[in-house]
Amino acid sequence: MPNFVVDFTGKTAIVTGAGSGIGLAVAQALSKAGASLALNDLNPDRIERVTDAINAEGGNAIGFHGDMSNRFQVSALIERARDAHGKIDFMVNTAGIYKAQEMSGMDEWDWRRQIEVNLTGAFFCTQLMSRVMVDEGGGAIVNLASTAGHPNPIDMGVGYVSSKSGLIGLTKQSAHELASKNVRVNAVCPAFIDTPDIPTIENPNNAMQRLGTVDDIANVILFLLLLSF
Repeated sequence: MPNFVVDFTGKTAIVTGAGSGIGLAVAQALSKAGASLALNDLNPDRIERVTDAINAEGGNAIGFHGDMSNRFQVSALIERARDAHGKIDFMVNTAGIYKAQEMSGMDEWDWRRQIEVNLTGAFFCTQLMSRVMVDEGGGAIVNLASTAGHPNPIDMGVGYVSSKSGLIGLTKQSAHELASKNVRVNAVCPAFIDTPDIPTIENPNNAMQRLGTVDDIANVILFLLLLSF
């Protein structure tokens, strides 16, 4: 939990990619802060387990199995969240994939899939959710980008780096267009985070000489959401 007081009682959040890693940590932190949740993951078993665990601890969460690169499934997630919880205050887009491939040998399908999930999916979520938020008086959207998108390329992963660079651009432009409509859009750019989804890094190249944790990132996201009201 963060070192600052967060009370999101009466607020509702959608978290994509909530089945593991950073998305799971964000969902848990939001629930502990009192928010009602609509949680998404591509893996149906994983999102069911996460939703059940949060509810067993006294939270208020519904699960949604869906692919955020599909516009119709994004729309269905938003409508299900509204049916269950009413007004949606926050959306956190953490759904993403990474393939460690050199550019010279990258398969076209892997390239397209990373762009579709990491960038196009976030575009659908931002576009459709912001329309609802504008009609309801405002809200906040946070996208999970990466320092690989700016300013630090990585050894392998041209599709991932390109998608995260695009996501930073999407966030900047969305924030510019939506600011006057009381919808805040931010991006968080983690470096290497200690999750099962990335290989072990023995000597992280940062001032603290350690990997970041999922809770580090969840706390930053909660802080950005806290600024919205």
